[in-house]
Amino acid sequence: MKIHVRGGRLVDPAHGIDAQRDLFIAAGKVVGVGAEPAGFSANRVIDAGGLIVMPGLVDLAARLREPGLEHKATLESEMRAAVAGGVTTLVCPPDTDPPLDEPGLVEMLKHRARGLNLAHVLPLGALTAKLEGERLAEMAELSEAGCVGFTQADAPIVDTQVLWRAMQYAATFGFPVWLRPQDPHLAKNGVAHDGEVASRLGLPGIPSFAETIALETILALARVTAVRLHLCRLSTAEGVAMVAKAKREGLPVTADVDAHHLHLCDVDLGWFDSHCRLVPPLRSQRDREALRAGLADGTIDAVCSDHAPLDDDAQQLPFAESDPGATGLELLLPLTLKWATEQKLPLVKALARVTSDPARVLRRECGHLAQGTVADVCIFDPETHCRVTAEALRSQGKNTPFLGYELPGVVRYCLVSGHLVYEHGSR
Repeated sequence: MKIHVRGGRLVDPAHGIDAQRDLFIAAGKVVGVGAEPAGFSANRVIDAGGLIVMPGLVDLAARLREPGLEHKATLESEMRAAVAGGVTTLVCPPDTDPPLDEPGLVEMLKHRARGLNLAHVLPLGALTAKLEGERLAEMAELSEAGCVGFTQADAPIVDTQVLWRAMQYAATFGFPVWLRPQDPHLAKNGVAHDGEVASRLGLPGIPSFAETIALETILALARVTAVRLHLCRLSTAEGVAMVAKAKREGLPVTADVDAHHLHLCDVDLGWFDSHCRLVPPLRSQRDREALRAGLADGTIDAVCSDHAPLDDDAQQLPFAESDPGATGLELLLPLTLKWATEQKLPLVKALARVTSDPARVLRRECGHLAQGTVADVCIFDPETHCRVTAEALRSQGKNTPFLGYELPGVVRYCLVSGHLVYEHGSR
């Protein structure tokens, strides 16, 4: 299939491009940017006049719920949600049932994903067996099976010596370790940010220092092991400052924040809105502003969806008893655009946080549109706003605190490896 994307505004942050240029695609690759290749004859012309043409989004955290949690979502439903949101590459954590701690499970997931011919799926392997935090997983075998890094997801490692050994082992073989900093004892039984709102609602709190104390330990171990470290879902102003200091020291550390924490804070819990039950919890307005600024200045490398689809039964419970998490794949681009507009950032800089910057974290050849690269493309309308409704979401999970919001940016087309996998208006 040869595709000519005509008349669009091409924004490719990796190469500093923000200009009207045509895109030419053949055999799954980009074969021309701007000038039409000699002898090119398109089978399909996509009129992108008035639209933004950009690399497909790279999402660093999206739970696909397979294997074992199909009552919450299926691989097919969530990958269709991904391409509807312009996400062409996504990283899935290992907290499935069973966890991704065996090569066979990883290979099965990748095989299932390839068979759907939708987004590229990059699994993270379990750092410890069964995510129990006691015995190291077989990282070398999991890496050979296709894992791009190792993590505990939201499961803690209580024994710091186990974490030290895991980071030592990973550093020896060059495996990246992804960790979400939170002290399990300080966060025990907490469901909301430890502040005025939690006190008023009578909810057990998780203090900000649950993140920073854990982060101090993680960074200390990173210094002695020289492991390549990625910090997942920062939530506090102090955490942002600590990452900035670590980067100034030259530590090989990167970090992300999820899109929900860029726009919401603990005040948005209202009267026990279970859609706002997130991990980490929504923090204070001060923390939210620090996260927004840290993402803008590059202290935080990328914004992710932290996609976690839930079934209705898990949400229709009292706040403290409901399952945490929110669907986000289809909202990653609109929420990034909203953040960029409010921060008064150039579009090319904003889109870097969901394309070339997460690709750099992964050290993968994705997130850009140079000639000869795989043609993963998102084409969206920046002027049209979408109203977030349960009916409009393709994800099996309808759980999002943004229901009813009007958000900017509607994806019109999505191409993966040069194949048109999503067109607005089709199901």
